[in-house]
Amino acid sequence: MVEYGLIGFPLSHSFSKKYFAEKFEKESILECSYELFPLDNIDQLPLLLKQNGNLRGLNVTIPYKQQVLHFLDVLTPVVEEIQACNCIKIQDGKLVGYNTDVIGFEQTLERKLAAHHKQALVLGTGGAAKAVQYVLKKKGINYLQVSRTKRNGIISYAELTQEILETHTLVINTSPLGMYPAVEEAPEIPYDCLGERHYLYDLVYNPAKTRFLAEGERRGAVIENGANMLVIQAEASWDIWNTA
Repeated sequence: MVEYGLIGFPLSHSFSKKYFAEKFEKESILECSYELFPLDNIDQLPLLLKQNGNLRGLNVTIPYKQQVLHFLDVLTPVVEEIQACNCIKIQDGKLVGYNTDVIGFEQTLERKLAAHHKQALVLGTGGAAKAVQYVLKKKGINYLQVSRTKRNGIISYAELTQEILETHTLVINTSPLGMYPAVEEAPEIPYDCLGERHYLYDLVYNPAKTRFLAEGERRGAVIENGANMLVIQAEASWDIWNTA
């Protein structure tokens, strides 16, 4: 049995296991399994690999997309640049790091992107934010990074003003705020400053409409959740694992 899986913590509401189980059944892919491997410490990864010798690929989720880099033997150019990995190919005993979040985010962002979306706010500072920033740079979209705490090159939520929201009409939530079961949570942005020119993109997919998206939609903004991005990145991972 060839094994694939997901590492992160916690994984109780993971999309990946159900997605791949359905894919294997629908496409009659035999002798393959996809399992969840919740690790409460990334240092448990070598033991996991030792105990599961049939593993050929892993996805990586919160909070290890950056921490996992220390365990990789090879970094692909995108991973080298953004310093975040969400897909590992295990080949000849070596761990090769990829980032399929970049692929999924770029393809789904384009579907509703308008000419006036020239400046963005990136909410959050984790591994997913790195993929988002990479795509925005590629597209020539300037951005401000926002976090709870102001630090070098990053502004705080408290500093967001009407003027900033008027010019930064693309707002992307890369944090887990609002993810099930904490569905009442949302990034602390001035929602009353949003309007029809805004495009709110939430990498969270469960629930399908987070409070962040609902507040934007109520004020006329275009919205998108992370569900389609997840499908695209999952398929990109599968292609990577099964390409020589």
